[in-house]
Amino acid sequence: MLNLVKHDAVTEIQLARPPVNALNLELLRALQGALSDVTRDGARAIVLSGTQGMFSAGVDVPALLTRDRAGVREYWREFFATCAALAHSPVPVVAAITGHSPAGGAVLSLFCDYRVMAQGPYRIGLNEVQVGLIAPDCIQMALRRIVGAYRAERLLVAGSLIDAEQAHACGFVDELATVEEVTTRALHWLGELLALPSHAMLATRQIARADLANAYRDVDALPIDTFVDAFFHPQTQATLQVLVARLKSKAG
Repeated sequence: MLNLVKHDAVTEIQLARPPVNALNLELLRALQGALSDVTRDGARAIVLSGTQGMFSAGVDVPALLTRDRAGVREYWREFFATCAALAHSPVPVVAAITGHSPAGGAVLSLFCDYRVMAQGPYRIGLNEVQVGLIAPDCIQMALRRIVGAYRAERLLVAGSLIDAEQAHACGFVDELATVEEVTTRALHWLGELLALPSHAMLATRQIARADLANAYRDVDALPIDTFVDAFFHPQTQATLQVLVARLKSKAG
């Protein structure tokens, strides 16, 4: 589900769950474990990448719809715990957004320090509203701190998926590169960061990211049950069932 590639002091964690790197429970737990393991093993920074053309399609909705309430709650807790692991990473993390990155894929990128996205026909955004889900405040705040309150409101309420150029223009991503060069550019940015005096850089980074870390200090204090209630709302369930039917039709 994950490929680990060492680039000197930087470890790349590549999502590798074909065909679209959908985030199921096992992948989320594997990612949390990898984030912990690579820093324990001495990585000074991390690149989180996908495959060419697809960073992550987000939540594995077909799998999630087969779970009962306890199973759905377990899933969302692990999703938020993965966000928390990124928020609390002791080393810088760059999202190498190697292609499409809707919903959950976009969310993960927001918890990284920097975002490099592939140029071309790729889209990113928190399109939860379009599939009947509510974006909770603990996710909205991660977008607000990147693009500002008003731009975040417009993107979230409409559930907009925007292309790479639009994402760069509004600050959703920091840099664009060809799909082949996304990871290289991520490594370049980290190389410049790691060349700085480490104590000052890491301490300043910790202060700058304190709002994100504090919001995810206690995963179990997040409004998970409220979110699960919304997931089982009849309109949400109906919308998600239509989505899954459309996905199966395309696969067929």
